[in-house]
Amino acid sequence: MSLPTSEASVAVEPAARASARLTPVLGVTAAVLLTISCITPASSLFIIVPELLATQGSGVVIALVLGLVVSIAVGACYAELGTRTPSSGGEYAMITHTLGRSLGWLTFAMTAALLVVIPPVIALGTADYISSIADLDRATTGAVVMLLATCTAVLDVRANALVTSCFLALEIIAAGVVAFLGFTHSERSVSTLVHPQALTDGGLSPFTLGILMSGLAVAMFVVNGFGTASYLAEEMLEPRRDVARAVFGSLFIAAAVIIVPTAAVVVGAGSLDDLGVRSFPEFVEGWAGPRVAAAVSAAIALAILNAVIVMVLQNGRVMYASGRDQAWPVPVNRALTWLHPTFNTPVVATLAVSVPGAVLAYLVDIESLLGVTAVMVAVVYLMLAVGALAARRTPHAGWHMPWWPLAPVVVIGALTYALSQSAAIDLWITAGVVVVALAYEVLYLRPRRDTRFLVDARDDR
Repeated sequence: MSLPTSEASVAVEPAARASARLTPVLGVTAAVLLTISCITPASSLFIIVPELLATQGSGVVIALVLGLVVSIAVGACYAELGTRTPSSGGEYAMITHTLGRSLGWLTFAMTAALLVVIPPVIALGTADYISSIADLDRATTGAVVMLLATCTAVLDVRANALVTSCFLALEIIAAGVVAFLGFTHSERSVSTLVHPQALTDGGLSPFTLGILMSGLAVAMFVVNGFGTASYLAEEMLEPRRDVARAVFGSLFIAAAVIIVPTAAVVVGAGSLDDLGVRSFPEFVEGWAGPRVAAAVSAAIALAILNAVIVMVLQNGRVMYASGRDQAWPVPVNRALTWLHPTFNTPVVATLAVSVPGAVLAYLVDIESLLGVTAVMVAVVYLMLAVGALAARRTPHAGWHMPWWPLAPVVVIGALTYALSQSAAIDLWITAGVVVVALAYEVLYLRPRRDTRFLVDARDDR
């Protein structure tokens, strides 16, 4: 006697869940390299840090260190929850197993929006940094970078680790060149870094606590991306141990690549007023000439490509996990969990996040969404912090943060402040995403809770 369609799907899907597994092949070094590539510290150095310089002046290093402290606290939440629930679902799997299905699904919805929007925003910067070599259309270049990244991301994950490590080496060399040139062309003492002056419309002004806090919202996201180490958990050989190592290893290396060259620029700038008006390649050109500046710009462009490759690779894993966890109708789940027979990579899931990103890069002024993405990242981090508080209700294997609950409390305080400084329109758009996500959860997932959104805790690992 044959089962009705709905019952058949219930019977078949657990088997599909059991067989749809990524292969554990990554050691901690490869995981760290992939995660640093996702952080793309050179991109943060050359794109985000100039925004801080324009307001923080020579106090920028203090702002970056304060942002790093918050990031370490966020990293502690990622590390504890990531070793507790080592799943490619990343944040949504962690939240589901600590705060419940509804908040877990809400986390996935905001994460999914970020997966589609952030890579093309980064990709659009490629044309900006190779403008000294070739005059390329910005939108077309961004879309092409997205497609190139997609072609690479569907390869074997170890091949991706090799490719991205080569690009990462160039990225670190570029940052090293800036640091060397800045310190060797020093115009002032390093004591300037701890006795700083801020920049205002009228020129230099005293560096106050208010000015420092105004830069915190940006500074705390400079090394954003270290948490994506959790997306690789299922492909790590020892996830219970190595997720935490990958999170903190990538965080500290990226911070060094960003903070040291920034300090060099502060001491090497001809005038502190220049910090607010000149770009990093312009500083390099003043110190070493246009050819070196062009080489540094080319290295930055490669760093951006590298970052997009790893973002697409890791983001595809999240979409794959949502299909394996039965978050969608049956045909969608089957498509998202299909693995390439040779590379064992989630091809359809990768295309699901990369192709829309390429279209957005080509057609939409996507950079206008940066404020919304910052709000969504902050909300996801807040839920991770609350999850880290809730995780201690039950014992679990894996890494345990020291001085609990200090780290999640710091995160909650800092990000509550950051959200209070956000534009109202960005908060309203985020609220709209929340409403749509909860409607799907209430109308589709909740009535099918025995067969839908069965988040995999990876208890077998």
